[in-house]
Amino acid sequence: MPLLPGVYQATKKDGTIYYRTSFTYKNKHISLGSYPTPEESHNAYLEAITITKDLSITLDSYNRKKHILAFDKWVVLINFRDNGLYFKNPIYLKNQYFLYYLNHKVILKFDVDDLFYYSNHKIMQRGNHLFVADYGMQVSLLSRYGIHSFSVPDKDYRFMNGDNTDYRYGNIEIINRYMGVRKESESGLSQYITKIHLVGDFIVGRYPTEIEAAVAYNKAVNFLKENGIEKNFATNYVEELDAIAYASMYSRIRISRHLREHINSLNSLS
Repeated sequence: MPLLPGVYQATKKDGTIYYRTSFTYKNKHISLGSYPTPEESHNAYLEAITITKDLSITLDSYNRKKHILAFDKWVVLINFRDNGLYFKNPIYLKNQYFLYYLNHKVILKFDVDDLFYYSNHKIMQRGNHLFVADYGMQVSLLSRYGIHSFSVPDKDYRFMNGDNTDYRYGNIEIINRYMGVRKESESGLSQYITKIHLVGDFIVGRYPTEIEAAVAYNKAVNFLKENGIEKNFATNYVEELDAIAYASMYSRIRISRHLREHINSLNSLS
């Protein structure tokens, strides 16, 4: 008995038969998924044809209980139909930005500058953590903005319009770029406080610039390691300084006497 249109029989390694579905639209051969029966596979094929022909069908028309295609396939097909560009990931183009659908309810916004990257990197979610797989590593979405994994929302960075799904560059403000560094403002004057965590937080010092505060944190880390504190401290990479400028700033930066005395007292007890 010949298979239904759009249906292809396949066999798993364990010998189980299943059915793959695909069709061709605008000269593009598109995979629609795999199904346990030829009837379901064919229905997915028919649904794809209907979506591409009926312009009244939108993403809001999707009903998980009623439709057989996965929602991300709907996004791919409707974007291709409406905008003429095919992406393997669930992306829908808008004017100067695009939407990336994690699911029917969670929709991320990105600048068009990021289109090539996210058309080739699938966004995944674990809890509140959004990431992509890049060269075998999990790369946080926030890291593309220079936001570190330890950063705290609304303290180290913020979404300016209050929408934490809007990842357009103009909507993300970085408040604190460096490990252990926080900006303080009082009476219109700003300074940067550096803290390092041992049993509790120790103040390393207060500094007029963010870069000096970042270098002070590195100096405190080195001081602790030199004095036998076995802890996996990360350090700050300060790209604004070349090696000579960094060394000069490092040598003149002072760290708190309280921190030094605390470590010296621990060493005297050991």
